[in-house]
Amino acid sequence: MAITAKDVIRSPYERALHEHWTDKTDDPINLLLGQDDGLYHHHYAVGDFDRSILDADPAGREQRILAEMHRMETEQVDLILDGLTGLTAQVSVVDAGSGRGGTSFMIHDRYGCRVDGVNFCRHHLDFAENLSKQRGCDQHVRFHYANMVDTGLPEGTYDAVVTNETTMYVDLVEAFTEFARLLTPGGRYVGVTWCWDDLTGPRSPAIDAIDEHYVCNINARSAYILAMLEAGLIPTQIQDLTQDAIPYWELRSASQHRTGVEPHFLNGYRTGALRYVAFTAYRRRHSED
Repeated sequence: MAITAKDVIRSPYERALHEHWTDKTDDPINLLLGQDDGLYHHHYAVGDFDRSILDADPAGREQRILAEMHRMETEQVDLILDGLTGLTAQVSVVDAGSGRGGTSFMIHDRYGCRVDGVNFCRHHLDFAENLSKQRGCDQHVRFHYANMVDTGLPEGTYDAVVTNETTMYVDLVEAFTEFARLLTPGGRYVGVTWCWDDLTGPRSPAIDAIDEHYVCNINARSAYILAMLEAGLIPTQIQDLTQDAIPYWELRSASQHRTGVEPHFLNGYRTGALRYVAFTAYRRRHSED
């Protein structure tokens, strides 16, 4: 039986999110940056940029800004890849919220393993599937029309689940329960996200502005740990990369393709209200029950 949107999109919020992404078919910021190497990412990064770009000749500056943003976004995926160290070509990984496939392809390129990307935006899936064929890895990197918190993928058969800046769109308990279901005992979860810092005070206006821009619901940092533990995932590393996330937004603010959300990220990160965090965890083994 064919899977339909009714099976996958379950709530008014998910319908609004689905409509938001379905409408974004030709945004330059989403398409220009991956044209040269076929790697299309979520638009966030860590680390500094070449500051000389800001003083470059205006005639070529925008092209240099976009190239530098793409370099940074591609290197950001190393946060996921490094958390998967030790994987072999024989294992399987789920990329939950796989977008146009950048993270999925880079996981396969480094480890040679099978990757199943999950997404409920049809044009993202078509785009990623075409890229998979062009890259000659369509037998190993596949993309599925499914909800990332209710994937329909087989239980206990994946050695890792990754999320690269997608968990601000889901209920965390529901998501981590699904990830734990997919993982083998001892299997890894690796995720990178932005979250609001509930240890320092209430949500700031910058958080609300980002939520409105992206149709997301930014989760509190402490909620990640609680949801993992409730699902039987044991956190092993938490990296706060907030300061390293600031330069990307400074560079993007100088781009002709800025979208208006940049000041809110800069305000959130600089005040500490917003945090950029990488998590690793593993599914509890039977001997630990």
